[in-house]
Amino acid sequence: MRRRRPYQQLGSIAVLLGLAMGSGQAIAQDIPAGDPETLCGLPALARIQTHVVQPGETLEAIAAQYGLIPSTLMGLNPALQQGNVSNGMSLQIPPYNGIRVTVPSGTTWQDVSRQYNVRADVLFEVNGCVRSPAAMAFIPGVNWSPSSAATPSTLDDSPINGYPLSEPVEVAVGYGWQIDPISGEVVFHSGVDLAAASGTSVLAVGSGTVAFAAEQGNYGNLVVINHSQGLQTRYAQLDGIQVTVGQQVRQGQQVGTVGETGLVSFPHLHFEVRTNSDLGWVAQNPANYVPQTSLVRR
Repeated sequence: MRRRRPYQQLGSIAVLLGLAMGSGQAIAQDIPAGDPETLCGLPALARIQTHVVQPGETLEAIAAQYGLIPSTLMGLNPALQQGNVSNGMSLQIPPYNGIRVTVPSGTTWQDVSRQYNVRADVLFEVNGCVRSPAAMAFIPGVNWSPSSAATPSTLDDSPINGYPLSEPVEVAVGYGWQIDPISGEVVFHSGVDLAAASGTSVLAVGSGTVAFAAEQGNYGNLVVINHSQGLQTRYAQLDGIQVTVGQQVRQGQQVGTVGETGLVSFPHLHFEVRTNSDLGWVAQNPANYVPQTSLVRR
């Protein structure tokens, strides 16, 4: 059986808590009781390393050395936010991608979960299994961006106004940090997997220009459409592609058909929404733009 490759693997605490997906049960958000030292190791912020920049090193090379993306280092090291490093700089290096945030007194993990769209059990684990957040917390999988504006939950003037299939379907795998239903590992999912039969028509959710239309590794057959307002949509795991690079498409136009290409275990449409920034195309929660993509399978 083919399986989806994890985008980022954390520990096993969430698995031990029995928070499995794909079993027909809703995902729990409760935090377990118990001694933190018996549940997990040091919190992410206590595992930050120091790296002293050597002659000839670049931001990209340093990030790659630790398995990170450059924006993670930029977020933890404000001196890097112009994208440049200099010899002798002392950099903070976290154990995995994410951001460090200040948490107001009285905030719960569920509050932080709703704010950053990261599961409460994952936040609990990576921050040392303490029942309440400390004044500073690490949010895994969230990209630092030079723009502090939050993505609005509704966009009345958005160029994305459609749905990628002919009718709404269940979301087999949702956006964000969760447990992979096949591997049992905690992973970050950059879009939503819409449960549909092979051969189902896949539709553009808005007018735009086709930026990519070919096979692309784990995505399988992939179509990428650039829209106005710095928005991009991606349609992956396709069986067939019916558009070409540079083609202008309109909302509701067929761009391909649902398939089972790439690293997948069942036929579905993998759908993403991304926004353009100085750091590249950053994945967003599709439900902020296409509300019907929040219909998670129960």
